[in-house]
Amino acid sequence: MSEDMNFKSLFIGDKSENSSVYKNELNRLITNHFGWRKNYIPDDVPAISDKEKEKDDYQQSLQRQHNVLDELDHRLRAGSVPWMSAGRYWGQMLSDTLTPAMLAYSDAMLWNANNVTIECSMATSKMEAEVGEDLSQLLGFKDGWAHLTHDGSIANLEGIWYMRQFKSMPLAFKEVVPDKVKGLSDWELLNMSVEKVLRILKTLTPEQIDAVKAHSSRSGKNIQKLGKLIVPYTKHYSWLKALDISGVGLDQMVQIPVMSDFRMNIDILEDTIKKMAAEKTPILGVVAVVGTTEEGQVDEVDRIVKFRKEMEKQGIYFYLHVDAAYGGYARSLFKDENNNFVEYDQLEDMFKKHNVFHYPVRISKHVYNSYKAIRDAESVTIDPHKMGYVPYCAGGIAIKYQSMRNVISYFAPYVFEKKTAEAPDMLGSYIIGGSKGGATAAGVWAAHRTLPLNITGYGRLIGSSIETAQRFHKFLEGLTFEVKGKTIKAYPLDNPDFNMVDWVLKVEGETSLEKTNALNEKMFDLSSFFDSHVYANRFLTSHTIFKKDTYGDSPVPFIEKMGFSKSDWENVGAVTLLRAAIMTPFLNDTKLFNDYTEGIAEAMKEKLNEIL
Repeated sequence: MSEDMNFKSLFIGDKSENSSVYKNELNRLITNHFGWRKNYIPDDVPAISDKEKEKDDYQQSLQRQHNVLDELDHRLRAGSVPWMSAGRYWGQMLSDTLTPAMLAYSDAMLWNANNVTIECSMATSKMEAEVGEDLSQLLGFKDGWAHLTHDGSIANLEGIWYMRQFKSMPLAFKEVVPDKVKGLSDWELLNMSVEKVLRILKTLTPEQIDAVKAHSSRSGKNIQKLGKLIVPYTKHYSWLKALDISGVGLDQMVQIPVMSDFRMNIDILEDTIKKMAAEKTPILGVVAVVGTTEEGQVDEVDRIVKFRKEMEKQGIYFYLHVDAAYGGYARSLFKDENNNFVEYDQLEDMFKKHNVFHYPVRISKHVYNSYKAIRDAESVTIDPHKMGYVPYCAGGIAIKYQSMRNVISYFAPYVFEKKTAEAPDMLGSYIIGGSKGGATAAGVWAAHRTLPLNITGYGRLIGSSIETAQRFHKFLEGLTFEVKGKTIKAYPLDNPDFNMVDWVLKVEGETSLEKTNALNEKMFDLSSFFDSHVYANRFLTSHTIFKKDTYGDSPVPFIEKMGFSKSDWENVGAVTLLRAAIMTPFLNDTKLFNDYTEGIAEAMKEKLNEIL
């Protein structure tokens, strides 16, 4: 038996190729559930009698249900994008989703478990705990902990919650247990590491810990003293919400410019932190992005980790959160069949052994080092509903040490009992949310158990999308059209670190950046629901806009490559790009890739004819 999973057997398929397998498995699971209901204390009197079923209002209610579901079916078919397509839909972060995840979700939904408490979710709470272990191990956290969230935005909010609490705990120590921090200045307290805070907490009684938490930022005290949150320009917009909701405030955000490759400029980050240290401005935390949602880039996490170690020697510390909502699952690409993170010079042999790529894919040393260094962050956002290929909504957050969660924990009296032995099961105490569907945990759990989080499973699956993205980028580099006497050329953004591809279509000789933006805006309209019937559209994509007030001058080299000048950039202040999150698992076959890209080129040309 091969250790490598054939992931193409685990999707329904764009033409429903595996539909019979899906229907048979779903029918089996549903039948088992019906039997479970029927067999529960068989002597009980049925709540719904045959006589009840014969009533007019009973039958009318069933007919009404049927009519509503008919309308639902119509509206879904008419108002959904064909994201399951092997190569027609290249837009938002949507793809065919794994059948084990959908089947498990559908089955578990019938049991309606609430994972906020083990009392009513014995099975699915255990599954979520196992999923948490999976994510912790995937990210390299030996003593870590993780749980599922509604989405990446909630995970990022929890990330800033951790930052705020840990930054404020030393000041609370000074108030409640001053002997534990005797002789330390406020500046030294504001630069205390997570590890040091945890060590002090281990020496306190439960009553002292409660008192310290009551004097932390939870009380509203000292929040403005905690310092700045440093993010790259390519941060997700959820960080703005997180600063707002947490009370830290948007004024505390410091944005670091990105380089022309759209990765955070680490030189500027280092200079910024050194300047803050000299001015005695505390740093609440630093956010690095692994898989930016606009460009697919990976920030240099390893350089941030190395710099932090250097600054710690000078008494400067900052919390590090990695926002890997999009790219986190790709760490499985670097883990062998025994779940060991392999050395860079062993990658090529491992990829060949497991038949990962069918095209000369380039995984840079920079990307490898960044993924390896994730294990040194304090917390990480990672979304199963993106590259985990499971249904929405399933975000996730992992922390480096399980004991970190005690800094944010709450105990709801009507749900929890405060007993240490039960604490691992009291998920609702450690998260922002309350009630949470066990079906989500079941879906992620089934996906992880079917596809291992290493090169034999998810590594091969995600490798396929990265391969397709690099192939498509190369395809765009040579793409030109002759339309109505004009030559239109595709200009792709620099080779992406991950599976996001951005490009601009430009009429050769066009000197107006504004007109080029308008051309691409119209191309997007015709390639989306705005100006087309999506189900009949032969190519669907999304778009993004790089603006000067958020990207600075980082797009200048790209627009200069297109023939525009920096003054054009200064005058217009924005560039519109078409954008594809290439998640399709099917196009690592050369013939299939060629068939679809030829069709995409044809569809683009038809749209250009209409626009011009």
